[in-house]
Amino acid sequence: MLTTLVEHLQGALAGERPVLPWMEPEAMVARWTLGDTLDARTPGQSPSAILNALTTRLLEGATQLHHGGFVGHQVAPPLPLAALCDLAADLLNNGMAVYEMGQPGTAMELHVIRWMTDTLGLGPSAGGVLTSGGTLATLTALLAMRQAKAGWDVWSVGSTGGPQPAVLVSEQAHYCADRAVRIMGWGAGGVVRVPVDSAYRMRVDLLEEALARATADGRIVLGVIGSACSTATGSFDPLEPIADFCARHRLWMHVDGAHGAAMAVSPTHRHLLRGIDRADSVIWDAHKMLLQPALITAVLFRDQRHSAGAFAQDASYLLDDARSDAWYDLASRTFECTKRSMSFKLYATLAAYGNTLFDAYVTQVVDLAHAFAALIRSQPDYELAVEPECNIVCFRYRPPSGDDSPETLDALQASVRRGVIAAGNFYPVQTRLGGALWLRTTLMGPFTTLDDLRRLLDEIRSTAGSQS
Repeated sequence: MLTTLVEHLQGALAGERPVLPWMEPEAMVARWTLGDTLDARTPGQSPSAILNALTTRLLEGATQLHHGGFVGHQVAPPLPLAALCDLAADLLNNGMAVYEMGQPGTAMELHVIRWMTDTLGLGPSAGGVLTSGGTLATLTALLAMRQAKAGWDVWSVGSTGGPQPAVLVSEQAHYCADRAVRIMGWGAGGVVRVPVDSAYRMRVDLLEEALARATADGRIVLGVIGSACSTATGSFDPLEPIADFCARHRLWMHVDGAHGAAMAVSPTHRHLLRGIDRADSVIWDAHKMLLQPALITAVLFRDQRHSAGAFAQDASYLLDDARSDAWYDLASRTFECTKRSMSFKLYATLAAYGNTLFDAYVTQVVDLAHAFAALIRSQPDYELAVEPECNIVCFRYRPPSGDDSPETLDALQASVRRGVIAAGNFYPVQTRLGGALWLRTTLMGPFTTLDDLRRLLDEIRSTAGSQS
């Protein structure tokens, strides 16, 4: 199996396979009918032979993140070293709820968390935990915010102890903030949206107005969520002024750094995070810009005591004392009880490569995005949505002649994207900005080049021409 994976990786890096071998959902489900797979076994066939056959079939239909044409979603092409760490951790299957079930994993997790808090400059009292994805991390952080800022013990008494809470967010904030607020029972009004500027960054000058509006509606605002960066455009909210606003009003400052917190490893681009060291909580996805397999997300607190404050339950059959700061029992800080061992892969990557690899990677892909934006600007039949701040670039194709009504342009972007995906050389995605449809690329691959992106523009143009 490992030989098969190595050969596959070599082929993906060489661009020998389609980046996305598209198949209609019905056909793909039929291809994997379990009954047919079971019937295909031959007498005496070994489990390893069956596994190799299934692996080959999996590779043939999978999206190739290591392909130079993968410019779609914010998921890293993982380092082979990190992927092998997952194999070891999964084989051991040490759950991370209590220290005695995962001693090395707990120790490594605490050191990885310390590296992340130090990298962001959160200070010596900072701490946190690894959890399964940014959405769960966001909910964990906002639960801690609620417990710290609501004015009563919501965890013990419930949400009837005072007025309905709310949080201020950018119009471009990730949907996980809204989802977390609704899970906590705050309803649709629990998210108060703040308009963005022409670069899709939160307008901090409108925070006072948003706070007053929420208060007038009978809400108690507990905090502000800053995006670093937004998912659609990669725009970074101005964190320093947000921190000033939160300090002035004694509000919790949370930063969604799922994608962009990794800018901190690059001296060239860490200025985008100025002010993040003042955040009360930050989330950071290692499976985005730290080249790790999914899922591995850190939820970090400037005061590590808030990490234990999000949850407080008695479970004497599992935890020694969940109401004390049981820093070595990680289940006291997360939703998960049987938590996967996530730390080994990031710990091993740091041990093998240090910060140097992360710095080189982040700097490379962000610089590539800037070069791609310049290339787009030089093409008269292309339009750039906004100057990129990180490795996310939004643009659209505008033919020099023909109907350029909003409806026609939207339909063109959608049809061209489908055609490009069907060809198998590139995998871009799309997003809506200001009501219009734009093509969106996230440059995650360290082997994607400007020549690849030039070919992408050529292919979009030729695909549009063939459809006209």
